[in-house]
Amino acid sequence: MFEGLRFKHWHASEDDKGVILLALDREGASVNALSRAVLDELADIVERLAIDNPPGVVIHSSKPSGFAVGADIKEFVTYADAGTVQENIENGQRVYESLARLPCPTIAAIHGACMGGGTELALACRYRIAADDDTTKIGLPEVMLGIFPGWGGSARLPRLIGAPEALQAMLTGKPFNARRAKAVGLVDRLAKPEELLAEARHFIRRPTPRPFAQRAKAWATNTWLARQIIAPMVRKQTAAKVRKEHYPAPFALIDAWQRGGSDINQRLKLEARGVVKLAQTPTARNLIRIFLLQERLKGLAGKAEHGIERVHVVGAGVMGGDIAAWAALKGFEVTLQDREMKFIEPAITRAQAMFEKRLKSPAKVDAAMGRLKADVEGAGAAKADLAIEAIFENAQAKQALYATIEPQFKADELLATNTSSIPLDELRGKLAAPQRFMGLHFFNPVAQMPLVELVRHDALDAASEKRGLAFIKALGKLPVPVKGTPGFLVNRILMPYLLEAMRLYNEGVPGPVLDREAKRFGMPMGPIELADTVGLDVCASVGAELAPFLGLELPQGLEAKIQDGRRGKKDGQGLFTWVDGKPQKPQVDENYTTPPDLIDRMILPMVNEAVACLHERVVDDEDLLDAGVIFGTGFAPFRGGPIAYARSEGVDIVRERLQKLAQRYGERFMPKAGWDELG
Repeated sequence: MFEGLRFKHWHASEDDKGVILLALDREGASVNALSRAVLDELADIVERLAIDNPPGVVIHSSKPSGFAVGADIKEFVTYADAGTVQENIENGQRVYESLARLPCPTIAAIHGACMGGGTELALACRYRIAADDDTTKIGLPEVMLGIFPGWGGSARLPRLIGAPEALQAMLTGKPFNARRAKAVGLVDRLAKPEELLAEARHFIRRPTPRPFAQRAKAWATNTWLARQIIAPMVRKQTAAKVRKEHYPAPFALIDAWQRGGSDINQRLKLEARGVVKLAQTPTARNLIRIFLLQERLKGLAGKAEHGIERVHVVGAGVMGGDIAAWAALKGFEVTLQDREMKFIEPAITRAQAMFEKRLKSPAKVDAAMGRLKADVEGAGAAKADLAIEAIFENAQAKQALYATIEPQFKADELLATNTSSIPLDELRGKLAAPQRFMGLHFFNPVAQMPLVELVRHDALDAASEKRGLAFIKALGKLPVPVKGTPGFLVNRILMPYLLEAMRLYNEGVPGPVLDREAKRFGMPMGPIELADTVGLDVCASVGAELAPFLGLELPQGLEAKIQDGRRGKKDGQGLFTWVDGKPQKPQVDENYTTPPDLIDRMILPMVNEAVACLHERVVDDEDLLDAGVIFGTGFAPFRGGPIAYARSEGVDIVRERLQKLAQRYGERFMPKAGWDELG
């Protein structure tokens, strides 16, 4: 059929019934990202298919990783910089609409990751079949890049599965697994992975009609009246989660859907217009940059192998216990040590609950529990490939522990500390093999926080660092290498924010006001709620370590609360009262006037410290700094990180605002070294 045509990214074959098997295999790439070249080839193929009209077409992927991960984001950035986003969007829509209009039946055979433009490709087919396993994920996550689906996804998905499920999927970016996709009508059939293509060929010859209830729901929830009723409700629900001025994409998506009629061309025009407008916003530029930085963090280990099968964790507190549980979840054999079994048991109980929540299958839960073993005697240290120390923050105690663990090592085992603030040059002094010692600083809660700081020191060798980075990647976390100075990167930048917020609290600014204003700036959680969540005892401990280094003072009253057993969320009392894990924030007098410089007092100390960290090379460059602070603290992603924020506001302007704060409130606000370099 395709004589005379040569393709780099697509491979066509024909079965004995004349059905065309069209395999996507992007040349020179491990995954199928949909570049312009890939789409141009598809356009040529679709044009030939329209002429030859075979009995059916099966579109599938030759990549083990999955169907397609979506549009090539780097290429999208190029289009945005060149001001040609509209042409790119309209081209993709044209290619997919040509596919959708083919007279012959088409089916997408989906396995693994099917995201963004890949899902839109599948939606342009008449049918969809998916591999029935845990790796299949089908989604439209564009909202997380500050845009929404632009190659027909927002125009087609609501009409296929009904508006409620479609809007929920696109507004959250959360993918469907295979069975959920079948339940909502996104896919027409499931198949065993090894039988996917055979089932697709069979289905395309004898398709099964979609259930009437699915078709009726899809129609009923997209009528003009339904759109006028549903859209305001969804808009209100969305506004309760994000602010329109921070994240305009969800609201633009709802508007486009509400205005979209029965004509696919009209819906595609609304879609293109909305995406093109969003692509020019600072939010989209920053979120796309963050996505690319995330990919960079994932690739820091390169092709290095971690060589780790067994992990020994010492310290079964919240951090150590949860690190051990997460490692076991990810397939490592883990031993967990503490002084007595009574200290380990709560960690095992938490691990069981986490496994049940994430793994669902009893067999998988039992397997994970089998990989996590209590080890009061510490026998696992001698068999471990990696030992992680997660005891209390005391340098002498940590060094004493290393003196018992390191002699048990037999070859090239790694030793790591989870210290949150103690410089590694101080901890490594008595080690026999400091070149294999590093910090692996996890954040609480371990299961939810994506970042791990790999903490360097001057004796760490490059090979060990690469192994550490590869281990972090194997845990499904994002690594950022940092210098082993006090507080490293994240805590050093976060602490001035928390301490200033607590100072403001002591000055009489209500806690709910501080939290409200921080969230208005874009922080995911207010500083008072965050301090209670982390624990006032942890804040005091880290603060005591960092405050002298940062030239700050601990707020008054903190020690008294800790001594009274009011450490925050874990005690039910802190700066707020907590009930069932939620803060009970008191009402604020409606006549209270928020200080006009409140946001600057909280946020600019973070920016100031970020500039100092960059100056001192705590991280290798400003991109890694912004990524580390966003993934480690939740710093407003749409602002792009503290350095990006300083640049967007104007470096000289932010420095001047700091100087004014210093004149009014004290030396702690004086601009630190590094502002001239940033300018």
